[in-house]
Amino acid sequence: MNLPHDFVRNITRRHFFSIGSHAVGWAALSSLLGEASARQEPRPPAGGDAPQPGAPGAMPTHHAPKARQVIYLHMVGGPPQMDLFDYKPVMNRWYDADLPDSVRMGQRLTTMTSGQARFPIAPSKFRFARHGQCGMWVSELLPNKARMVDDMCFLRSMHTEAINHEPAITYIQTGNQVTGRPGLGNWVSYGLGSLNQNLPTFVVLVARPTNTEQVQAISARLWSSGYLPGEHAGVSFRSSGDPILYINNPPGVSSDIRRRTLDGIRRLNEINYRQVGDPETHTRIEQYEMAFRMQTSVPELVDIAHEPESTFRLYGDAARNPGSFANTVLQARRLVERGVRFVQIYHNNWDTHSNVAGRLPDQCRDVDQACYGLVQDLKNKGLFESTLIIWGGEFGRTIYSQGGLSRQNYGRDHHPRCFTMWLAGGGIKGGTIYGKTDDFSYNIVEDPVHIRDFHATILHLLGYDHRRFSYRYQGLDQRLTGVEEAHVIDEILA
Repeated sequence: MNLPHDFVRNITRRHFFSIGSHAVGWAALSSLLGEASARQEPRPPAGGDAPQPGAPGAMPTHHAPKARQVIYLHMVGGPPQMDLFDYKPVMNRWYDADLPDSVRMGQRLTTMTSGQARFPIAPSKFRFARHGQCGMWVSELLPNKARMVDDMCFLRSMHTEAINHEPAITYIQTGNQVTGRPGLGNWVSYGLGSLNQNLPTFVVLVARPTNTEQVQAISARLWSSGYLPGEHAGVSFRSSGDPILYINNPPGVSSDIRRRTLDGIRRLNEINYRQVGDPETHTRIEQYEMAFRMQTSVPELVDIAHEPESTFRLYGDAARNPGSFANTVLQARRLVERGVRFVQIYHNNWDTHSNVAGRLPDQCRDVDQACYGLVQDLKNKGLFESTLIIWGGEFGRTIYSQGGLSRQNYGRDHHPRCFTMWLAGGGIKGGTIYGKTDDFSYNIVEDPVHIRDFHATILHLLGYDHRRFSYRYQGLDQRLTGVEEAHVIDEILA
């Protein structure tokens, strides 16, 4: 019995034609170069300079990168910008007044507020003060972030077309509202390759919020590789128990037995690859080998018992609690310290449709000291200049109240027209405040930043021209920034 041969013999017509364009090329190339040469699969060229030194499989960069690793802190649900970073004192005079039609301009609303009889203005109940040499206004809810505003760049004019969570999160992660495409972390993995062969290139951590009133669903499709090769999918670490399922050997199975088993599976996969030529077979081989290496590297990685007490004073005692935001951020530092290219952290419960006064302080306590600790820790370890930190949600919130309104409490609906994100490290000009919104934090009046511009700028910091950084799929050169115009935001670059 020859199973690979039988597989090829019984291949379906649809499958044959799905790979047919490559099959003709393989046949011609085999006749010219020999079978062994034809089966090699070089990655599509991106153009430009030399690959990153010490990074196996790296694509050539187009210019010298300013960042080599990324920590992306995504606040799931959409933080209210006017309660945190976009100070609007004029709104105190507009309390409970209707949002003018001239401001709303017929904007599409979600079903949560489209049926409201009126849209009463809800000024922020939180105090603001100016901080740092840049004079950035920051809410009282974020005292630690206020101490480092001169290390940060604030994008106060982010905007998107997406108005609901699923398409909005997908959009800011992948550059498209349609699911099934690779995200920023996948593209970084594809481009820059690995710095540590014993750990994944792209790691995902899902933090557990203290408050869980309005947790949004997130799923692995946000970090799947899409149309990129499967090796570039994100690897999700769990917050309790084994960090990765089945990473430990089952009872009675020694490392020697596991090694012999994997060697046997590898030989079978290589036979399948020689017969069928499916590149995903190579991905499967590499994933088995990575899992074996991670059996040694991951337990040491997640063991924070040997961190000095100064670390927990920096991040806060919550960093000792597995799954907390502070703990995942500390793990992110340990990951980049060991060469992981891209770390994605999701922190939920920012969807403040109601009870802003009760929920927002909890959210801010979760992230405030931890983010400050991360920046200081990266500085202390000489990693800040080479590590880009991104913080933000998928959209903003409305200045008008959803549901009941009082001076002490209110709710806010989704708002795609303007929201605030911040960046630090990795080639970012600290103390920068970019973009401006109107008095209602409703429309952008200066320097708009679309998601495409945001992605183009991130790729630029990593050494890539977004117009030339692509992957051929379904006959098209697919790009993170799509086909519409996108601009690098030069003003925020160091």
